[in-house]
Amino acid sequence: MIEPLPETSPAAPPASVSATQGAYQAIRQMIITGELAPGEKLKIEHLKDRMKTGASPIREALTLLVSDQLVERLDQRGFRAAPVSQENFGEILKLRCALEDMALRDSLACGDNPWEEALVLAHHRMARVNGGELTTFETCHKAFHMALLARCRSPILLRYCSQLYDLNVRYRYLAARSRKYIRRDVAGEHQGILDAAVARDADLASERLLDHYQKTGTFLAETPDALQE
Repeated sequence: MIEPLPETSPAAPPASVSATQGAYQAIRQMIITGELAPGEKLKIEHLKDRMKTGASPIREALTLLVSDQLVERLDQRGFRAAPVSQENFGEILKLRCALEDMALRDSLACGDNPWEEALVLAHHRMARVNGGELTTFETCHKAFHMALLARCRSPILLRYCSQLYDLNVRYRYLAARSRKYIRRDVAGEHQGILDAAVARDADLASERLLDHYQKTGTFLAETPDALQE
């Protein structure tokens, strides 16, 4: 059987879409990890040269990131990476704890064997990632956290949880600047959450998950300079 040519395949996305998505993922990663500092002005010409792509994909990617609240549009003056603050982190943490508690409890109540298998697999993939593989780890880390909530019956709630995860990630990187952060047993925290979820112990799973999130706030409080623009 003769395979269709790539350019005639309906599954092949337009080059402009691929370029925009590539720029979106790259800029998002730079903002999250702090390579682009909070409040830093994002000049299209600079990003275009840095990423070896056109101005249009960069502009479209920045517009998408405005919707994600990781970038701010400046009136007639371009874009900047969204600033950070203790107040902003506190709001994200409060909402995340409240909404994920609801989503997790509903997910555990509806959890079945396929859900449990997918959750265990997501944890296994995350645990296998080498610490230096930043992009891969972030993908697997989010996959694990969203797998916990996957059986929640509210698509809107899940969308909010996903967005709050993204907003929180950059604060986790800022918290990691604390000298004490290296002592944190993140792998142990994830294992404890998984064990409680698999046991369908909603109270314990929620307690461990929220404590996991609140630890970031503890380390941020120890590193107040990390929130200075």
